[in-house]
Amino acid sequence: MRRSSWQDGVLGTNCPIPPRWNWTYHFQVKDQIGSFYYFPSLNFQKASGGYGGFIINNRAVISVPFPQPDGDIVITIGDWYIRNHTALRKTLNGGQLLGMPDGVLINGKGPYRYNDTLVPVGIDHETINVDPGKTYRIRVHNVGVSTSLNFRIQGHNLLMAETEGTYTVMSNFTSLDIHVGQSYSFLLYTDQNASTDYYIVASARFVNQSEWSRVTGVGILQYSNSKGKASGPLPDPPNDQYDKTFSMQQARSIRTNGSASGARPNPQGSFHYGQINVTDFYLIKNEPPVRIGDHLKTALNRLSFLQPKTPIRLADWYNLKGVYKADFPNKPLTSAPKVDTSIINGTYKGFMEIVLQNNDTKVQSYHLDGYAFFVVGMDFGDWTENSRGQYNKWDGIVRSTVQVYPGAWTAILISLDNVGVWNLRTENLDYLHLGQETYIKVVNPDISASNKTENPLPDNVLYCGALAHMQVPQAAATLATGSPFVLLAMVLISAFVPYINL
Repeated sequence: MRRSSWQDGVLGTNCPIPPRWNWTYHFQVKDQIGSFYYFPSLNFQKASGGYGGFIINNRAVISVPFPQPDGDIVITIGDWYIRNHTALRKTLNGGQLLGMPDGVLINGKGPYRYNDTLVPVGIDHETINVDPGKTYRIRVHNVGVSTSLNFRIQGHNLLMAETEGTYTVMSNFTSLDIHVGQSYSFLLYTDQNASTDYYIVASARFVNQSEWSRVTGVGILQYSNSKGKASGPLPDPPNDQYDKTFSMQQARSIRTNGSASGARPNPQGSFHYGQINVTDFYLIKNEPPVRIGDHLKTALNRLSFLQPKTPIRLADWYNLKGVYKADFPNKPLTSAPKVDTSIINGTYKGFMEIVLQNNDTKVQSYHLDGYAFFVVGMDFGDWTENSRGQYNKWDGIVRSTVQVYPGAWTAILISLDNVGVWNLRTENLDYLHLGQETYIKVVNPDISASNKTENPLPDNVLYCGALAHMQVPQAAATLATGSPFVLLAMVLISAFVPYINL
């Protein structure tokens, strides 16, 4: 969303799309390539679907760092509850956590009947058809509610190639933990003998040991010359469902391919982030859910985010006061948790270090809109000043969603070159609903250059909150079209604001 937080589709920047209205998103994609996905961002609606893969390809003049695959396959994996999204929201609003999911979906479909006891008859499962002797690029997205998943394909290795817009040092995995909101692409070689079909598996990680096997999504990889159905046990997950050390070591091994070109014809590694002085530092800690007044809440630095009725960016444009406070603390508060609309005031062209400290018992995923950041370190225990000594200052992976393990920290570095108001949030949908988010505001102090660093208010802007009186009826609204910088537009007819995860 370069220069255009107006198109971000979250409450801090956009008013919700009213029921039976439509809204067109316009945004540039020239500055990035890779595997992303879109989804609805309001009222737990992501749990009911509405998501899908989003691919941005290299320009023809820029080569990818591997032979061109024979095919491209998108796979969405995610935990699933029998209760619908309104019931899930009601559970949380009533002060109860969601508990174990009821299953895992692959491309929106239930598991293959690999076990007659665990899987009832009549469930439609995903089948992916491939030809022998080919290379496929498979793009895997964890689009679920709140569960980390281990992804694997029976009899096949996964050669990692890219994650969320960055080509990686290519490494083979037999399985990979993919946390909520994360995206990866792998090269899959169809080099097996096709005596049978093969299982595709996404199984829950870090859940109750006695029940995890039923929280397993299973699909089928089917060769065109297959001689029979998949059989035998599912391919093994990591040995210990609670082995966070194994998972962290796996995550640390993912590095940026500094010799590959990205969206532009220059190596990704030419940006020497380890030599840049940090201008802003934030230690952001989450803790287990707590009661604030009569409500169950989650918080960052003991502040549970209260959504303003008027979007933050819209309030700035019209000089409205009192909508939010730019006073988010740079370290955890020692006072009692409270509800507030407090955001981070970033420094334009500054270099921000954020340490995410997870003092809860479950894995957290964090996403920052509008940016890709450098993941420079993660470890167990509490972060200290001495922790910087173990940072990777050379080839840390660049991505937009990162996990933080229980009782551990993750450090990221961000070059604040994208003007706007950008959401920093947990991707764990239950904790997000309860308030575990904030925003980073980045403003160009040079007013004369502001129209060069941020796009103006879009013609089809929606108004709500204190500005609701400015909204014209849908029939009279004019949708912006035809601007020469627009490379992509989506028209979504919906009752929610979809968010394009870029």
